[in-house]
Amino acid sequence: STGEVMGLDDSFEKAFLKAQMGAGVRLPEMGSVFISIKNSDKTQMILEAANILNELGFKILATKGTSIFLNGNSIQTKLVKKVFEGRPNIVDFLKDEQVQIVFNTTEGIQALEDSKSIRSICIRSKIPYYTTAAGCNAVAKAIKANNESEFNVYKIQTILKDN
Repeated sequence: STGEVMGLDDSFEKAFLKAQMGAGVRLPEMGSVFISIKNSDKTQMILEAANILNELGFKILATKGTSIFLNGNSIQTKLVKKVFEGRPNIVDFLKDEQVQIVFNTTEGIQALEDSKSIRSICIRSKIPYYTTAAGCNAVAKAIKANNESEFNVYKIQTILKDN
């Protein structure tokens, strides 16, 4: 086994939430999200994810380029330094438990190097960490679905029998 999990529900968002739970990931209902996105991922998908979390009351922490992108699209952020930019930086915020979820897509040697320390702390602290624009978007939608609707449990045998 490679540890796959499956989530079943009547919407992708709820099914994704269940799959995350099955994998041992607990998505936060509130708090702060750190967003640092490579230029090629600064798209509508990331804007939608950030907007959803902003509307749910999450505080958005972002690196300079991402902050400019989000602020330019009417999403307020708090600027956070990258690891190589000095202190306090995102690693300090993570260590101080000021971040509940991380969206970090990278490109380039420096960004990849910085992401190692970020990932390491996230793994140790069990902070959910997403590295693709599609993953970030799916997570934001799953958190919203979790906040808006009841959680239902389905038996796979019942679903297979009904189809």
